[in-house]
Amino acid sequence: MTVLSVLDLAPVVHGGTAADTFRNTLDLARHVERWGYRRYWLAEHHNIPGIASSATSVVIGYVAAGTSKIRVGSGGIMLPNHAPLVIAEQFGTLESMYPGRIDLGLGRAPGSDQLTARALRRGLNHDGQDFPQLLEELRGYFSPAPGAKSVRAHPGEGLDIPIWLLGSSGFSARLAGELGLPFAFASHFAPDYLLPALELYRSSFRPSGTLDKPYAMVAINVVAADTNEEAKRLSTSHQLAFLNIIRGRSGLLSPPVDSMDQFWSEYEKEMVKSQLKYTVAGDPDAVREGVATIVEMTRADEIIASGQIYDHSARLRSFEILADVCGDR
Repeated sequence: MTVLSVLDLAPVVHGGTAADTFRNTLDLARHVERWGYRRYWLAEHHNIPGIASSATSVVIGYVAAGTSKIRVGSGGIMLPNHAPLVIAEQFGTLESMYPGRIDLGLGRAPGSDQLTARALRRGLNHDGQDFPQLLEELRGYFSPAPGAKSVRAHPGEGLDIPIWLLGSSGFSARLAGELGLPFAFASHFAPDYLLPALELYRSSFRPSGTLDKPYAMVAINVVAADTNEEAKRLSTSHQLAFLNIIRGRSGLLSPPVDSMDQFWSEYEKEMVKSQLKYTVAGDPDAVREGVATIVEMTRADEIIASGQIYDHSARLRSFEILADVCGDR
């Protein structure tokens, strides 16, 4: 069986509000907790009307408060958007409130466009190259070196909060390996470098106080339904969302459609399908086979599944099927 987790992009759907999204997020978290999922992560994105988790730490606290045992964390916090001290304090607070249940997944992308990045106090020429220094500073707040230190994180200092590095290229893969940290690859939207990044992570891995061997998590999209036909129809909501991104616009998550033919050109169709390469959509048998193929190919220690599905009840059913056919319930 496969270790399963959830990556919730907190979708705001057409006809819904952010308040509806948060209620659905908590409801999904409570269900997957019962179904045996290991962790529930939320992602930092900005200036995207269809994603409600921009204040990621706040939503993590909301989900952790409404659940009892599932790990809750970030997938991820975009560290260059923040002062490391602020993140240490926020996650130190979360860990103090919900001990042993908080994960801190970190990325180096802005999670936004350039203008939004500037509004977040990032330089427009910021390319994330100082991420290792920011990471070192952050880790220092949790485990300070002996001796006097004028700035300390309270709460935060002395707490054992698992740090993950997230990425879609070789930069974070190599860094995670060199530091002996767990690594998660964002193949749910950036599939091209998945296998080389995992190989780089494993080949550069050095045992640490955190891990004695590599631990890799792979992010995929899963749309499971009772029939292949229904899963294909439900998948069109995510396809429409990616089509909008390709066209340079964003919006709320749309209802599914019976056919995508009227919406995209052949070129756009191939672009969307390429970007969503690691999507498993189908009935229980198809999902079992699809996930098993990805696990075998990647040697993933854990699968984290995103499900951009318009109807909340259908989204619940999708994660239930995934747990039934692939999880350890």
